[in-house]
Amino acid sequence: MKSVVIIPARLNSSRLPNKVLLDLGGKSVVQRVYEQACKAKKIDAVYIATDSQEVQEHCQSFSDNVIMTDTAHESGTDRIAQAVESLDADIVINVQGDEPFMEPRLIDALVEAFRDGVEMVSAMHQLELVEELKNPNVVKVTIDKNSDALYFSRSIIPHHRDDWESLINHHTTIPHPLKFYRHLGIYGYKREFLVEYSQMTPTYLERLEKLEQLRVLENGYRIKMVETAYQSIGIDTLEDYTKALEMINEK
Repeated sequence: MKSVVIIPARLNSSRLPNKVLLDLGGKSVVQRVYEQACKAKKIDAVYIATDSQEVQEHCQSFSDNVIMTDTAHESGTDRIAQAVESLDADIVINVQGDEPFMEPRLIDALVEAFRDGVEMVSAMHQLELVEELKNPNVVKVTIDKNSDALYFSRSIIPHHRDDWESLINHHTTIPHPLKFYRHLGIYGYKREFLVEYSQMTPTYLERLEKLEQLRVLENGYRIKMVETAYQSIGIDTLEDYTKALEMINEK
């Protein structure tokens, strides 16, 4: 099967405008994302999907694999669903355009997670800090014994009934053997399912939690979760960008 990465790169971001074009140690954020994805060994090609001529022209300075998409798309999923129409691909990995430190081995692990009956995969890592557990911007996921997602939430899931007060108010780190997982915003799809998913009507829980992946579960499909030690470092705010600059300078 042929596997590709598609990086949705939107110029207009409400919290940090033009973030994909910001400089990170002599290269733009989106170029560093692209170069990290190219290091994955299970990927046949990496593409950038954008609706911005400015982003297109910039990306063409380091890659020919740039696909122009409509400006009306409301999500990165819709954007890559249009982009894949022109590609020869069986598996599509969606890597966010603001993740310059994406781990190539995680991309490979997502490709390897596809087995018979698996149509969508994503990733998670185990949380260690109670502060992150309580943060609604940290999306949590709980899984079944087969590592299929049961639910995603901004709330704390699962609820630790027997010692909840102690966990929330008297711990800074999550005690063993409790397991809570953070969902990472990287996805893999079978091509046919990606197209079907992009055409599904937004669902109640998706709108309530503002989590697009809940649309999949609400429609009765499964998402296979891959556990990783990688901790997502996306650039959503000026503070994130400053931290990313520090990391680049350290390297």
